[in-house]
Amino acid sequence: MAQQNNIIIKNRKASFDYEFIETFVAGIVLTGTEIKSIRLGKAGLVDSYCLMIRDELWIRNMYIAEYFYGTYNNHEARRDRKLLLNRKELRKIEQLSKNTGFTIIPTKLFVNEKGLAKMVIAVAKGKKAYDKRQSLREKDDKRDIDRAFKK
Repeated sequence: MAQQNNIIIKNRKASFDYEFIETFVAGIVLTGTEIKSIRLGKAGLVDSYCLMIRDELWIRNMYIAEYFYGTYNNHEARRDRKLLLNRKELRKIEQLSKNTGFTIIPTKLFVNEKGLAKMVIAVAKGKKAYDKRQSLREKDDKRDIDRAFKK
């Protein structure tokens, strides 16, 4: 029986820099020490990205810290990892990402109720500078409204 833990690692910069078009939930191929590090919350999605290689989706530059108790079996911190999706989803992602200006980025890494690591990826379009200013303005307005209701 899996223990109840809410490990969620987010890529906060992604929602600021990109406009998400469509999101997917994918499994990840990991080694034993990698999943142990993720369950401890020692992973990061900053500067990571996804790409299609021979009809397979891979994530590059995702950081998973080496497991403290891992001996010679320990993993490499920033190796390429394969993402698991069904063929229909892979085809859809590939078609969307072929359009100019679109990219595939990881947005969230979590451990589900079965104890498996899952990743939420998004096909996204980069924001222009004025779009980012608009996002900041909306965020500030939302914060001001929340403060007004709490008083």
